[in-house]
Amino acid sequence: MCLRNPPAFDATIVATDYQAPVDQLVRALKFGAALPLARLFGDLLNDALCAAVPDRRDWPDLIAPVPLGPQRLVERGYNQALEIARPLARSLTLPLSPQLLVRVRETEAQAAMPARQRHKNMHAAFVVPALAMASVDGRHVGVVDDVMTTGATLHEVAATLKRYGARRVTNLVFARTSPA
Repeated sequence: MCLRNPPAFDATIVATDYQAPVDQLVRALKFGAALPLARLFGDLLNDALCAAVPDRRDWPDLIAPVPLGPQRLVERGYNQALEIARPLARSLTLPLSPQLLVRVRETEAQAAMPARQRHKNMHAAFVVPALAMASVDGRHVGVVDDVMTTGATLHEVAATLKRYGARRVTNLVFARTSPA
């Protein structure tokens, strides 16, 4: 599928598959505020990146989490992607840019949506604010998220970053669902 419709991102590094018991851990972080799990997820992502890309010169220049919309952030009280990105950036000694992207519109929860609807749901959902534009231009951005299912969100994030001049976008995702 990626060969027929190439995604906007350049690479994806994943720590683990989204299956039992990992799915329960992800849900505990995402919906149960089990924030100590974020450090574990960040450490496992660190290991995955170091194994997949041993030459530090090929690592991202900075780390940015996939942002939540304001309403979802208020409901949840935290952004699980940011909570994973913090320990990951610290262990990689890379700058963390939590304000690099902004979700400009609330999107529907995607868990039960088919792939095509997910892409439509995410279209034009993100921007790079004026104050962050210089941080993106010509840079390799590592985008952190908890789970990758169809890649719709990460595709839209990467497309947005590239419109603002990112040279390369690498996804750093804790868990990935199996392709259907």
